[in-house]
Amino acid sequence: MELFGVLCAILFGTVIAAIMACLPALHIYNVAGLVLIFCYPMITTGAFPTSMLIAFMMSLIVAYSVLNTIPSIFLGAPDESAVFITMPGNRALMLGKGYEAGMLTGIGSLGGLLFLLLFALIAPKLLPKIREVCGPHMHWLLASILAFMVMSEWPKGENREPTGWLRFWNAWKNLFAGLLTLLLSGILGFIVMYKPLMPVDVAFQNIMPAFVGLFAIPWVLQNLLSDTEPPPQYISKTVDINPRLFIRGSAAGFLGGLFAAIFPIITGGIGGLLAGHATAQRDDRLFIISQGASKFVYYVGGFLLLFVPGANRAKGGMSAMISSFYQPMGSYGDYYMAIAVVCLSTALSFYLLSLFSKGTIRLIQVVNYRIISAVTMVFILIVVVFMAGWEGLVILAVSSGIGMVPVFFHSRRMNCMGVLLIPVTLNMAGYGPTVAGWLGLL
Repeated sequence: MELFGVLCAILFGTVIAAIMACLPALHIYNVAGLVLIFCYPMITTGAFPTSMLIAFMMSLIVAYSVLNTIPSIFLGAPDESAVFITMPGNRALMLGKGYEAGMLTGIGSLGGLLFLLLFALIAPKLLPKIREVCGPHMHWLLASILAFMVMSEWPKGENREPTGWLRFWNAWKNLFAGLLTLLLSGILGFIVMYKPLMPVDVAFQNIMPAFVGLFAIPWVLQNLLSDTEPPPQYISKTVDINPRLFIRGSAAGFLGGLFAAIFPIITGGIGGLLAGHATAQRDDRLFIISQGASKFVYYVGGFLLLFVPGANRAKGGMSAMISSFYQPMGSYGDYYMAIAVVCLSTALSFYLLSLFSKGTIRLIQVVNYRIISAVTMVFILIVVVFMAGWEGLVILAVSSGIGMVPVFFHSRRMNCMGVLLIPVTLNMAGYGPTVAGWLGLL
């Protein structure tokens, strides 16, 4: 009977997350938080067994990590872990290959699962040693990643201006815009952390409006202002990859996603950036596969850390939420059950990715793209008001202005992650309160 309940939890969790993943700006962590609040009485009384709770929550995160590329590619509203996919993904959409791009991210998720299963064999022995070695040095490791993000920017001018300041500005404006975005988002992060505007009863949604404004709103506004319409999409039965591309892209994505899953604050997008530079990827197919693997390992691997015997680590919002109801005792039984849930949910999610991608393609072919973008905008505003109140709209407005800077100046959108990277890095180094005092937040 318990096995049947676990299977039902996997099915319901996967289907629910697949639907939610197709709704722009609705992060699965927000949905999971509301589910836990609603089901709290059943969880505390034992009416909702722990095994079913684990299976349900793991299925939510697995399905979301596989299917959340659908709004990123077809509707142009990415979350923070999908911002790299949008450029080659949207390029594929405008070539009529949006379906193929979506399935390539799914193939990347399967590759990420393959490498994650291999890593699971050594994780109980390796992760405690990684924590022991890296723990005392976490602040400067994060600072190094921040420095790399800045140094890896490069002037993108086209040398069309004559010599002089106009040529200099044309070459360096995107770099300056990236630095400005990093700085402004970092200041916003300090404000959100040290002077939260949110009411106490929705404090757990404190960062949500900032992320929506930084990553989702700019894309929707860009769609509303754009005159382009997606061409008819071709539903291909095969994808143009070979085993070498699959293994190389999956391995690179796994490394980036694992780095993001283990280290605090680092997201799947940042992990994918590091992996992409490390492997010098230039092929769009390779890039999309690696990003699909990276975000899968980031989300799923981060939650799986909660169950690794001896690791004593919890990464991500899902781990933080479920830790209130479940404390792992280093049991290999729970660890293997979590791995089995990941495998079953991933297989079902990959099938749903194809199904939901085809449905989204039919939608954008029937309904005007601007109408879809307008509906998306209204939906985002309703979600923010419902989950974060009217105070959330204030944060949304400010963060949207910051998020529009990379759109106008074609700089790297990942610089918006300064909203977390800068304040958390400075807090770990012991300088956070000092900087907050300079900003008048204390």
